[in-house]
Amino acid sequence: MRLVPLAAVLVACAGDSVVTSEPTAPVSNPPVVSGEAITVLSPNAPQAAMIGVPFRYDASRGGTVFSDPRKTGLAYTITFNGTANGLTATGGEISGTPIAAGIQVVVVTARDATGQTATQQFRIVVFGNDLVPPTLPVSLLGYSDGRVPLPRHFSQNAGGGAGSAIAADNTPATNAITDAGATLGRVLFYDRRLSRNDRVSCASCHQQQFAFSDTARLSRGFAGALTARHSMGLTNARFYTGGRFFWDERAASLEDQVLQPIQDATEMGLTLDDLQTKLSLTTYYPALFEAAFGSREITSDRVSRALAQFVRALVSVDAKIDRAFGPNGVPNFPGTFTAQELLGQQLYTGRAGCARCHGTTAHISDVTHNTGLDATVTDAGAGNGRFKAPSLRNVEVRAPYMHDGRFATLEQVVDFYDRGVQNNPGLDPRLRAGPGPNAPPLRLNLTREERDALVAFLKTFTDRTFLTDARLASPFAR
Repeated sequence: MRLVPLAAVLVACAGDSVVTSEPTAPVSNPPVVSGEAITVLSPNAPQAAMIGVPFRYDASRGGTVFSDPRKTGLAYTITFNGTANGLTATGGEISGTPIAAGIQVVVVTARDATGQTATQQFRIVVFGNDLVPPTLPVSLLGYSDGRVPLPRHFSQNAGGGAGSAIAADNTPATNAITDAGATLGRVLFYDRRLSRNDRVSCASCHQQQFAFSDTARLSRGFAGALTARHSMGLTNARFYTGGRFFWDERAASLEDQVLQPIQDATEMGLTLDDLQTKLSLTTYYPALFEAAFGSREITSDRVSRALAQFVRALVSVDAKIDRAFGPNGVPNFPGTFTAQELLGQQLYTGRAGCARCHGTTAHISDVTHNTGLDATVTDAGAGNGRFKAPSLRNVEVRAPYMHDGRFATLEQVVDFYDRGVQNNPGLDPRLRAGPGPNAPPLRLNLTREERDALVAFLKTFTDRTFLTDARLASPFAR
């Protein structure tokens, strides 16, 4: 059977209907006699189907699934937990044309003439009919540090108020980026099979042209419901000293983070068991897992590690600000920036104080901060209104801004920090006009020229190569 991208998971829930086939032959409740019980000899493996394509499967497999110790003959009954999804069953045979993508849980019951029974459960994965397999080059693309080394100015204190990005690298020794691992991660990242109904992928909310963020304030999940917060940009996610992820840092590592949206009831809606089942029924994942990890075994741990490798490969190193550094990491800002951009840089590292929270040449946040978005905290974030901020790399293209997407433009962000910071008990001390918790919020009192210069400098972080790099783009042709 030709396999297509996996889709929505139709799992049995409390209150769902149960659809049952008629037994192969009626059994009239004869008395149970002692003797050997019916057992499962060879359980059914998960089966693949496709929306709109006729499906037929003998769930008794010619009478080989169960033992029949009394040799009285077995009658089979099929039960669909939840909706039957266009399928019917007669005895042990399932047939029909699936109408929706998902995972159909099937229970097979065998009964002999004495009333003895045994059951076995398996899944039918119904794939969407609009998905295609990935197209990958014969030779692996480069993702590892050996193939794509970091520039010198990422590994040293490069001047301009920035420190070493590499010192903030959160890559664990047990999951270094490899070409094969990140290739697998790239396929997983763009594959809609990782969602319950094959409608969304990781890339649906983290789009390359928008610095792996979303232009919507809140993203839509697999069933159309909105996420609780704005999609965080993933540029330079590899660099963050604390190593925790999400706006509220609820994930202890990137390896932990990448599995959470897959399981989230709003975002992708899939269990890890169902994820493994779906991937195992494709034609291409077993080989990709073998290339990345040495065997064809598909596990959620390996999915986690591969996705984390790809996300850590999303490093931006070819913006205008990068080109200000020579091969030895020595900056020449006056020879690279316009007068307006130089003024913006001076403000960024000086009076405006941006570099105090967004440091290193990767322009990453140091820790979580309460930035005074509201006088009364309505979202506790990591506690007391504190949030992690993504790298400012490519900030120009990933509007809207903040965890709730409240600001539509960079100009609005700069105006907020200039004169809009709100006083609340948890406000970061760096945003107060003086020492102590009772000091009022800082007011920068920037001129219009200075605010424009700061925006112009932030735009030197835009890396057009990164936003179009084929190594980071979808491998699924549309």
